[in-house]
Amino acid sequence: MRHCLIFAITMKKLNSYLRKIAAGIVVLMATAFMLTPTAPTPASDAVSQTVTTPASLYQQLNLKQLGLNATAYNLAVKGWQKMKAKGEVSKDIISICDFTQSSTQKRLYIIDMANGKLLFNTLVAHGKNTGEEFARYFSNEPQSLKSSLGFYATGATYNGQHGLSLKLNGEEPGFNSNAESRAIVMHGADYVTNDFVSECGCGRLGRSFGCPAIPYAISDKLINTIKDGTCLFIYYPDSKYLASSKLLK
Repeated sequence: MRHCLIFAITMKKLNSYLRKIAAGIVVLMATAFMLTPTAPTPASDAVSQTVTTPASLYQQLNLKQLGLNATAYNLAVKGWQKMKAKGEVSKDIISICDFTQSSTQKRLYIIDMANGKLLFNTLVAHGKNTGEEFARYFSNEPQSLKSSLGFYATGATYNGQHGLSLKLNGEEPGFNSNAESRAIVMHGADYVTNDFVSECGCGRLGRSFGCPAIPYAISDKLINTIKDGTCLFIYYPDSKYLASSKLLK
């Protein structure tokens, strides 16, 4: 009887001791788990984000396929960034007249740089004395009836003889700084259509007195989109302009 009692007491102590060991093991395992660093999320599980940059937009918007000269685009972005830094423009819209193209082509591109969108791709006329089908000759002089190269900041709108029109502030001394005195503005014109090219038999659009004229059908919408502080760049690979423009240095 005494032996049974001793055995029972011994087993009770042993069970108590084993329970304490088990509890200790649980605590140690929990502590080890908390101290173990969490493995990083595999890259394949990360949420992918497309980063849009000015350089990538040229490809994303298929601007090469649409005819926009890559140099014209890159220079336009460079000048726009400088103008924005100087406070000459306030909005993330660039309008590019690519005068390396025939006037029968849609050579005006209006790009929303912030949202990565091509807003307009349309016809645009050059000045009467700038050339026939292709633009070749440029001037800042009054009564020259020529287009002027370089960067402009868009201003306010007004209603003139061509309807809704957009004032352009030439930002390049010696190249387009006489835009205001020459009344160089953006406006609609009935000679900026494919029908005009077909009917005139001259193989070109009609020509302006130096203004970047656009089709009447979209002129109001386009002008209201780019008014009040956007960048307009009229491009042609003129060696004197490219060497002298401070906005391209």
